[in-house]
Amino acid sequence: MDSKELKEKKFPNNSFIGGWYIPKEVCEELIDYFEYNKKYSYEGKVSNEKDFNGQVDKSVKDSSDLTLGFQNFDNIVGVYRKHLQQVLLNYLNKYTYANRVTPFDIKENIVLQKYKPNGGFKQWHCENNGSAQFRHLVFMTYLNSLKNGGTEFYYQDLKTDAEIGLTIIWPSAWTHMHRGVVSDSEVKYIATGWYSFL
Repeated sequence: MDSKELKEKKFPNNSFIGGWYIPKEVCEELIDYFEYNKKYSYEGKVSNEKDFNGQVDKSVKDSSDLTLGFQNFDNIVGVYRKHLQQVLLNYLNKYTYANRVTPFDIKENIVLQKYKPNGGFKQWHCENNGSAQFRHLVFMTYLNSLKNGGTEFYYQDLKTDAEIGLTIIWPSAWTHMHRGVVSDSEVKYIATGWYSFL
């Protein structure tokens, strides 16, 4: 599949947020992967510039996380990464100067996250707060659709919908402070990670 074949979700150009849809079958398999391996999941942690390992604080982030690592491209993680690469290429075609920097790639593990009703990352935050200065871009895929459960971006005054397959990419810095939209009735699954400078 050529990267241009992915359906785009239009956001304002000056938001520097890009979005494209990956196949829903990939999302469903990632959810199955999470549920099959949920005994290896752990409570989501919140990191800051003073605590690189993070701490559990459910008033800020209430989730179950599962680290994926760098498995072979023969499994669902590899399939997801192939589609993610297509989304990245579209983003770099749209925002060409994002690619005119030091080389970058995925260096940290991809994380699957499950938020039960009333769970979420509830506090405004960015993905490069001093403890992770090497992060360049953030990616996130909604693995299921919710009526209310997307992501809210502070300075862009923008709220994304949680739609199965929608994969969004944005800069990691303070300019893109964001928080999850909390659903009081539905379970939310996402896959998320970072493109970091090499």
